[in-house]
Amino acid sequence: MDVVPAVASEWSVDPFAGVVRDGYLWGRGAIDMKHMVAMMVASLERVFKDGRKPNRDIIFALFADEEAGGRFGSHYMVDNHPEFFSGAEAAISEIGGYSITANDQRVYLLQTAEKALIWMNLKVTAEPAHGSLVHKENAVSILSEAVTKIANHEWPINLTPTTEVMFSELKRILGLNLESSVQDLLTALGQHSKVVSASFQNTSNPTGISAGYKHNVIPAVASATIDIRTIPGQETEVINIIQELVGPKVEISFVNRDIGLEENFYSPIAEKAKELLLRHDPGAEIIPLMISGGTDNKALKKLGIAGYGFAPLQMPENLNFSKLFHGIDERIPLQALEFGTDVLTDLILEF
Repeated sequence: MDVVPAVASEWSVDPFAGVVRDGYLWGRGAIDMKHMVAMMVASLERVFKDGRKPNRDIIFALFADEEAGGRFGSHYMVDNHPEFFSGAEAAISEIGGYSITANDQRVYLLQTAEKALIWMNLKVTAEPAHGSLVHKENAVSILSEAVTKIANHEWPINLTPTTEVMFSELKRILGLNLESSVQDLLTALGQHSKVVSASFQNTSNPTGISAGYKHNVIPAVASATIDIRTIPGQETEVINIIQELVGPKVEISFVNRDIGLEENFYSPIAEKAKELLLRHDPGAEIIPLMISGGTDNKALKKLGIAGYGFAPLQMPENLNFSKLFHGIDERIPLQALEFGTDVLTDLILEF
């Protein structure tokens, strides 16, 4: 479930053993997203054991393949079995709902938006040649120049309704003045800046290059993979800019091309989530979050289901949570799991 590989030799524990040590649960997926699965199962178990009845029907869905775009998981189910989700109004899933500490204030990031996901392939085909010749139409050189342009492109800051509120609320919490820039905000956030930095702009990152098979052979084909995450609604615009950057000699194709989401921070389910966070952590602040990654909520959106990231976790101040996503020695505090299970149990029963 939603888990990437791990190189065991890089870890201080067996990444798939589920080690409990020093008040943490260690293992690949502890953060992304086995903790949410565990909290949902534990919350439902509590409800069943107590014999209590929720206010509405609950659909509990576990999807495979999220880390590969959900083509054989959530998208497959939505496209082939939409009846399973009949009547559903809203969904909660991974990532949002955890806390950071800013200016000695605990702040929960309620995920109301996520960027679009575009996995792009680049391909250059040219005449092969001997490596000792003057050969300007070199597939490797053409591709390398295109990849460098994509990597170096400066995407402008572009705020949406979600990030407008996030920006203004974080400035208030951090004690920054109204004229402070996004960069001022990120500097003030310190170790937590990566949580929100990509929310404010589109991103395009080269993630792989493949070409050639021998030192003295200029190959006919060179290819690259690009991971693009766009602000919701800007998918086509960004693809057009990428096409202009790479030029006509580079062929573009897509492995995955999915939508972005932006939901209402003041909807009934969002208001209930805020109420419960404050019930279990009085005095906390709650702000909306646009994540740079993606979730299975993208698939459910095709059925008109509003998707939120709400895996509530009260995190210790010194833990750099965002660094642990797909990271080495991924781990989560046991206390955070207990907190989240309490909050989700109340949500199941009361919403």
